[in-house]
Amino acid sequence: MKRIKEIKVFEHMGMFGVLLLLFIISSVLSPNFLSVRNLMNIIRQNAITGIVACGMMTVLITGGIDLSVASVISSASLIVAGFQTYPSIVVVLMVLAFGVATGAFNGVIISKFKVPPFIVTLGTMSVFEGIGLTYSKSQPISGVPEGLVFIGKGRLFDTIPAQGILFLLMAILTAFILKKTIVGRYIFAIGNNEDAARLSGINTNLFKTLAYIICSLTAAIAGIVMAAHMNVGEATLAEGAEMDIIAGCVIGGTSLSGGRGTASGTVIGVFIIGMFSNIMNLLNIPGYTQPIFKGLVIVVAALVQTMQEERKKSR
Repeated sequence: MKRIKEIKVFEHMGMFGVLLLLFIISSVLSPNFLSVRNLMNIIRQNAITGIVACGMMTVLITGGIDLSVASVISSASLIVAGFQTYPSIVVVLMVLAFGVATGAFNGVIISKFKVPPFIVTLGTMSVFEGIGLTYSKSQPISGVPEGLVFIGKGRLFDTIPAQGILFLLMAILTAFILKKTIVGRYIFAIGNNEDAARLSGINTNLFKTLAYIICSLTAAIAGIVMAAHMNVGEATLAEGAEMDIIAGCVIGGTSLSGGRGTASGTVIGVFIIGMFSNIMNLLNIPGYTQPIFKGLVIVVAALVQTMQEERKKSR
């Protein structure tokens, strides 16, 4: 057990070292990087990715994946904009209920009927996008409830984005759930060996479903934040966001094969991918070219992770 903790500490130091190195390189490459405005923008721009990454991490730890998160974010933004005349608390509750229902649906189909997570969430991604496009007639819906504006555009002390504070709180809550609750222990047990977990008396179907509920719930919350920031709801508002979300988790040390992941590592991973994107923007690298570099980062991170796991197995 002590050996495992030492390995985790070493991995965290390594990831933090990468983040620090990227920070230094970015500072040298662009004189605008170190401005307070740019640093706060990095926090704001990556808060939504980070919020959902906390949920995605729980699913990845079980050995699953959720490709529907971008559609859930977009659908949540449509609910926020579409019901903007309702009281803010009612709209928030509607969005949270939508997130829970979505996660429960994905989780039950995956855990009870043993359909591969990739197929199920790819299907629900398409379904929600289609429903959103039909509901909005493929047009954005402008406006959000007044009470939600601060969460999207507000700044603490006129400097720190409210989105960043929410991301921090979400990361702390996720760390608590995974480290200090029975839900977290069982999620890790399922990811390490689902058959052994089932034989030990764990209701694996229930806790796998809970992981997907947590993931969809974080995506729904991110949808509220994104709609409040953009002042719009749109069926394709978060299209492609799942790439950065999964990348943040993987770079942060969450295993794609399950059983390993930390909230702190995910936070670092999200900011590594976010800082990477930021410096590409400052260097005027075209948006259509940036996915090439992001894709390479994901592949390298996954390759390194796989090699580490194979090395551990061979010991």
